[in-house]
Amino acid sequence: MAAAASLQPVHAQTEDDADALLVTGTSLEETLPRQRARYGSDLALRSETQLRESGAIDVATALRTVPGLYLQPASGPFSYVDVSLQGSRTQDVLWTVDGIRINNRLYGGTSPNDTLPASMIERVEVLKGGESLFYGTQAAAGVINVVTRDFSDRFGGQVDASVDSFAGTNLGGYVRGGAGKHQFVAWGSHNRSDGYQPYSRMEPSATDRARGYDLWSVGGKYRYDLGPDWRFSLQYIHTEAKLDNLSPTRTRESRNDRNEEIASARLDYVGSDVVQLFLKGYFHDWKTAYVQIRNSPSGGAPVVVYPAGTFWGFKDYGGSALVQLRPHRGLDYLIGYDFQQFSGREDVLRIAATEERVHAGTFQIRTNDDLSRRARLSAGLRYNDGSGSRKTVWNVTGRIELRDDLFVQANGGTSFLLPSASQLYQIDPCCERGNPNLRPEESLSANASIGGTLASGLFHWQGTVFARRIDHLIDIDTANPAYPDGIYRNSDSRVNVRGAELVLGAVIADAWHLDASYTYARARNAGSSLQRDRTPEQLARGTVAWRPRTLPIGANASVNWVGDAYTSASGFGRRNYGKYAIVDAGVHLFPDAARRHRFGINVENLFDRDYATRGFQSAVSDSGVGRFLYFARGVPRTLRVSYGLGF
Repeated sequence: MAAAASLQPVHAQTEDDADALLVTGTSLEETLPRQRARYGSDLALRSETQLRESGAIDVATALRTVPGLYLQPASGPFSYVDVSLQGSRTQDVLWTVDGIRINNRLYGGTSPNDTLPASMIERVEVLKGGESLFYGTQAAAGVINVVTRDFSDRFGGQVDASVDSFAGTNLGGYVRGGAGKHQFVAWGSHNRSDGYQPYSRMEPSATDRARGYDLWSVGGKYRYDLGPDWRFSLQYIHTEAKLDNLSPTRTRESRNDRNEEIASARLDYVGSDVVQLFLKGYFHDWKTAYVQIRNSPSGGAPVVVYPAGTFWGFKDYGGSALVQLRPHRGLDYLIGYDFQQFSGREDVLRIAATEERVHAGTFQIRTNDDLSRRARLSAGLRYNDGSGSRKTVWNVTGRIELRDDLFVQANGGTSFLLPSASQLYQIDPCCERGNPNLRPEESLSANASIGGTLASGLFHWQGTVFARRIDHLIDIDTANPAYPDGIYRNSDSRVNVRGAELVLGAVIADAWHLDASYTYARARNAGSSLQRDRTPEQLARGTVAWRPRTLPIGANASVNWVGDAYTSASGFGRRNYGKYAIVDAGVHLFPDAARRHRFGINVENLFDRDYATRGFQSAVSDSGVGRFLYFARGVPRTLRVSYGLGF
């Protein structure tokens, strides 16, 4: 595809990163995020180099320095995360792996981070702003696309191992190569840790007091060149995980045992500037065997709340097709179709077996370089039919390069968020009830940026303003006397998000790579003067990396500052759990001239700051008299030593 060859990241942070971010494939699916950026969407990227320097062992750690993205694991690696992208909620961000939707449709706010090891990642692409046109539900604030190890004609690979100060061990690696028309990639990893105490206060009745994990993951890709114009590819990922799921009182044993399969097959036609297309089918099976055993408050026999093997999980399969046409000079036309069949069951919150079938059609028209090399514009519609609702959304984008070193861009349109299965069908007698009459949430959003480069590209900058409006917000109604524990409903209140973002970066003396960002996001219900809970109002990020080309050593450091962030805890009112800064640092050494061997030392939370990740909560104390306040703790100071071998 001619357009793919000219795609460049909007703000690749460094020269090394820009090299690492070159896309070797030419599939429409593989290049879609980069095409969106070329036409005005805001795209942030994290390369393999940045992931390796951070010492990341899961996706969440790898993404903490993305401008505008608050992504905080609840209790260390491979745990649930809170996400806020430019003032969004967790459920407003769609996660994909190589373009395959992996958000859990049982729960809108559950991310897939707990089954995504960093060793499988080639790069991560973060699209900001409404992206429902091509991605559908849950892309109201953006998309995080995890790209797994890419193909290569040359045989090679890497093995990495690390240990940390909380008895964590991590081993991963990949191998790839090709022969003639065949190419392959295979990877695997094992991550294990006893973990740390996950809460600021735990009662003596909680005898399991460290949140640990044990995760295995293997995967692979195969591609066959059917001819000069056609390519066929297969992908498979299998993950097994035992993940502690603790509470601050009475926990004897509480664990999620995961088993996940992701598979896909894709056919690409890439041989013509007039026609490009891909056809893809995928399958995603996600099972959890849950167990929860609590200690008796009177010292008697343990209480089995959920026996081992209590099930919750889902199956998701479907297909997609996208064709790009250039029948005449000046304009491209993209026509797409998506199909999704979802089924799930949850025996913990008692979500009865449910199914969802979605059909969607997409059409986009856009200019190409034949019309103008300086200005690129696009407009499109998506019609979505599923889950008892029919929605049509629109999107327009544009990017104008005023000079070689100055651009303006914008992305605007509507998005939607379908109700999750728990919001529709939950029948847990202890808690809020599902409401099968819920309508989808609707949002209208706009992002506009100006940016450029200075000093022959050694300095880059970008300023962005963004706004989003959410209607038919799905909330919990506790005023209905028929449902004393609450029932999900569409709120009459509108949510308004307004904000701005500044991103700066520089390369000094071809060795020092500096990046900084600041984001302000005002997210409030209409008529309210209060920031929405679990949505930080301000974020600031800063990283410095020293990568001398002529010396066998390097170093890096980052600081992540979180401004005001609030939650409400029963019996204690509204509390601010923000206003903290976390510093990470690392050094690495290449003992050989070819840099095949790499030794690294990373320290996470260098100053051992005790900070809350999901706000304050309260629970009844062991005495049964009164409640106590606690919070989920971020990672304490952790030393990680690693070794890598490339071949």
